[in-house]
Amino acid sequence: MNFDLNVILGYGITFGILIMTTIYTFVRYLYSKEITYISYSFMQFFSLCYVITYSNLFPIHENYLNGFLALAMISAIVFAITFYEGKFIPEVKDFKELIVATLSLYIVILSVFYQYILFEYLPYTLIYAILFISVVFNFRQGFNPTFIYVVGWSILSIVMVIFDLKEYYVSQGYIDIVLVAFAIEAIMFTVAVSYKYNILKNQSEDYKNMLLQQTKLAQSGEMIGNITHQFRQPLNNLSYILINITKRFQNQNLQEEYFNKKISIANEQIQFLSKTIDDFKEFYGPSKNKEEFSIVEAMESSVTILRGNLKNKNIDLNFSYKENLYTFGVKNELSQVLIALISNSIQILENKEEPKIDIDLSKKEEKILLTVSDNGGGVEPIHINKIFNSYFTTKQNGSGIGLYLAKQIVEISFLGEVSVKNSKDGAVFSILLNSTTS
Repeated sequence: MNFDLNVILGYGITFGILIMTTIYTFVRYLYSKEITYISYSFMQFFSLCYVITYSNLFPIHENYLNGFLALAMISAIVFAITFYEGKFIPEVKDFKELIVATLSLYIVILSVFYQYILFEYLPYTLIYAILFISVVFNFRQGFNPTFIYVVGWSILSIVMVIFDLKEYYVSQGYIDIVLVAFAIEAIMFTVAVSYKYNILKNQSEDYKNMLLQQTKLAQSGEMIGNITHQFRQPLNNLSYILINITKRFQNQNLQEEYFNKKISIANEQIQFLSKTIDDFKEFYGPSKNKEEFSIVEAMESSVTILRGNLKNKNIDLNFSYKENLYTFGVKNELSQVLIALISNSIQILENKEEPKIDIDLSKKEEKILLTVSDNGGGVEPIHINKIFNSYFTTKQNGSGIGLYLAKQIVEISFLGEVSVKNSKDGAVFSILLNSTTS
């Protein structure tokens, strides 16, 4: 069978577009696990099978045509419903809104009818119909990916109807117009899905930030206790210094050397209190822009916040490092990770004899290895693979957020790795970060 070169070229371009959109959305699905992408990928795949069979370029029996069309329609409905934004049934409060909703529905029906007359491919018509309803019934939501998709199709359909472009197209003997529909639909969806992907990405970032702040607030009661422990001793020291200076002054025995020495000690205590306030303020404040920072400083900030709790429970914390290593990111976020790991150890070590936490910072080839270990007995083997899952906890009053969030921060914000294993004494959490130290 002989085919015109333009026809073969037209089908080849259509095949290429469908293959690329199928692969593109399938890859999106692998990263996001969103059913929207896999359903669209299936629809494009079955549409490709439909076009291949329809073209008669290959020896495929026409009996398969309706089967591919049916599978494409099912996939199209699933895609449209999952891509849909807003309510399926509008809220009608009065007669005026009922009239508006009814007229809008008529507009949808007419637009969908003309869209099918123009392109004669039912799966795309079903998507257009469902998403058009989404735009009409939820127009107060503003500009969104669905709006892009529907407006694009509507403008194209209106222009083709007004200028009778389909009649002209057919009269000129061009290839089947359904091939044009496939190309246009793929382009418009790519734009829409990219826009929606950016929205989901921003929503995910907002959710992570909200979860980070909620975790901090959930720890606020414990942190207030830490502040109390942190401030009590320095304030007592300042009180004793003032008492001693006052007594010496009253007894006319206040030498300049003694006075300067006590003032120097008092300033050290005030600086300690000031640094403690700064550390707490930084921890509870919003995350800043990414920059190169000292891991030792992030570690010291975390210990400052938890020192009161460690002292109250008689936990010995040892932090060892050979050199001050640097990484790139948000120091506040790494402090949050370390606080989550140390807090987890503190809870495990409650009522343990001679409790201790060891933190080690070292260079591992071109990476930084930060380990947090304790002598709390370790994680039960049945739980060790679940310990970083969201809302998983073995503690009676645990939230299951801290370790999950720590893993998210390390992997997403720092592009690092976090893992846990058991040693003979207890659990060992390992964090692998990128180094910016030469």
